[in-house]
Amino acid sequence: MAEHPIFSELVAVPLCRKFGNESFHEDGVSVGRSVLSYWQWSASDLLSNTERGRLAEYIVAMALDVANGVRSGWEAYDIETSSGTHVEVKASAYVQAWGQKALSKIIFGIRPTRAWDPTTNVFAKDSQRQAKVYVFAVLAERNQKNVDPLNLAQWRFYVLPTSVLNERAPIQKTISLSSLLRMGVLIASYQELRDAVERASGYLPTAECK
Repeated sequence: MAEHPIFSELVAVPLCRKFGNESFHEDGVSVGRSVLSYWQWSASDLLSNTERGRLAEYIVAMALDVANGVRSGWEAYDIETSSGTHVEVKASAYVQAWGQKALSKIIFGIRPTRAWDPTTNVFAKDSQRQAKVYVFAVLAERNQKNVDPLNLAQWRFYVLPTSVLNERAPIQKTISLSSLLRMGVLIASYQELRDAVERASGYLPTAECK
């Protein structure tokens, strides 16, 4: 059966950066609300797990000087540097948005995945870690009264080549901060993060003995 011509021509919709002043409207007639008001309504809780993860990606993108584009939720990796290195960002924090009896343990997801191509709508056959470098971002402030996700001095970044994760934890789904430290992870402040990612992207695994 021939494919319907309308659907046969559908391609991935290009991402366009919004400015915040775009209006909600009814066929061109503004209803008095803008994209900025939507962002304020939907994304003001920067401490919550969902928004903190996106915020961490943006902070890393700022540090790598690639934050002028548009975040894509469908790519196999989170960030691409100006030199073409693919970076995966994972975030965690001691203080949460909800009530806590104790500070949270710092744990990150590192599950291998099947990459999905948004231009073809096709999944890769094999599961793997898609990026070349992982950046584990920790909102390190432990005092609930002082925690501020916008304060870049409160963040610590732990950078590791994906090849090390593949060597040391090939099928592991999660990893603790203490385990990362035992792997020789690079520790960086916001100002040091770009250099740490560049160093990690140039990592060459030790040749196997024959």
